[in-house]
Amino acid sequence: MEQDYTIDQQSGSNPQVVGPQPPPPLYRQKMTKEKSLLRQYIETVVLALLAAILLRMFVVSAYRVSSGSMEDTLLEGDYIFVNKLAYHSAPPKAGDIIVFENPFDASRDYIKRIVATEGQTVEIVDKVVYIDSKVAPIPQASKNSDPKIFPGVLSVRDNFGPLMVPAGQVFVMGDNRDNSQDSRYWGCVDKSYIKGKAIFIYFSYVPDPKAPEWKAPYIFEFFEIFFYNLFHFPDRLRLEQVGRIL
Repeated sequence: MEQDYTIDQQSGSNPQVVGPQPPPPLYRQKMTKEKSLLRQYIETVVLALLAAILLRMFVVSAYRVSSGSMEDTLLEGDYIFVNKLAYHSAPPKAGDIIVFENPFDASRDYIKRIVATEGQTVEIVDKVVYIDSKVAPIPQASKNSDPKIFPGVLSVRDNFGPLMVPAGQVFVMGDNRDNSQDSRYWGCVDKSYIKGKAIFIYFSYVPDPKAPEWKAPYIFEFFEIFFYNLFHFPDRLRLEQVGRIL
């Protein structure tokens, strides 16, 4: 695009080319400052996203509890953070709550409490758990919800073992001991299946079987689900669970 130049014919001076004048210094400084602030904001957002992605990949993962097997420690609808690096420098220990891959279905993850580690002997007599012939510590929020006691010939729920935990494995149980599928039924968990240690609950939301579900064509369902959850949010939020250290 051609510039429109003129010749200055001022008296007593040589002809000068007059073209577009540079902006005043203060204006240039303002533009530079605005660009610098915008760049800082963009860099901050990019770095924050990158940090979140790296944390998600290598340090922590978020999970939602989808069953009642860990009641009353963890409730269905609790959202938890799991430390992926917890066992890189230290072995799993009894009392830890872990997330691990289902040995029979890699698409599913389980969350249970470690009751015993390799070399220890587990035995359950009339619902009482013994580790190396001593009564195991009872987790504070664990429970037995069924007063009936099944003999060992009928079920391993209330009477089990004794069993020595093999090397490289852990014995796990749910805190809701009468309603948990765990090592009593399908054996010990190899340490290679452990994905991390549960550290705390960051959100908790009561499941609602009456809540609308996603279905085609999805557009109307989006607004229906959004407004339903917005309206019922105060009733379903469990503040007493949020922030609990596990």
